[in-house]
Amino acid sequence: MNDLFDIESKLKDYIGEKRYKHSLRVADTASKMAEKFNVDPKKAYLAGLIHDCAKYNEEFFLNKFNIKLSAYPVSSIKDPVLHSFLGAEVAKKVYNIYDEDILEAIKYHTTGKANMTDLEKIIFIADAIEPDRNFEGIAEIRKYAFENLNEAMLALLDNNIIFLISKKAIINPLSFEARNYLIEEKNGKIRHNS
Repeated sequence: MNDLFDIESKLKDYIGEKRYKHSLRVADTASKMAEKFNVDPKKAYLAGLIHDCAKYNEEFFLNKFNIKLSAYPVSSIKDPVLHSFLGAEVAKKVYNIYDEDILEAIKYHTTGKANMTDLEKIIFIADAIEPDRNFEGIAEIRKYAFENLNEAMLALLDNNIIFLISKKAIINPLSFEARNYLIEEKNGKIRHNS
């Protein structure tokens, strides 16, 4: 496992104290959820800790690593989901994290996607329900978060989409794909190979 002390000190420098404390709460929440759903709690903790590693520094990291904005499914440099896609690259190049499960969880923690792993769902959910978050419906989502990951995902995606519509904001198509996949799975239209 990576050196947490080194990661934490770099992370605090890049994202600041407030976002760092949020990341610690997400890591703790993710670790607890992981234990409930038989997912590696160390992976969940690390993914939760590092999930916002590119936040507030998107332009800096794009330039530093010579990455074109067009490499990501975003509308502009100001797109609020850019940090998640870019974060997977930053996790590798700045924090030496090469575990694909962790990198994918970071990449999709704001949009979701179709056919997510339990770790990906846990990071998406933990980011939204960490103890300092507060929004209408959060109590129900927190309950689902420790009972049924798919129900928690659906409730969060619905909440996010409705919120973004109310703000007349762009909605990343991956969020619709994630929601539609979960609905089809719930309705028995998706069959998993055993």
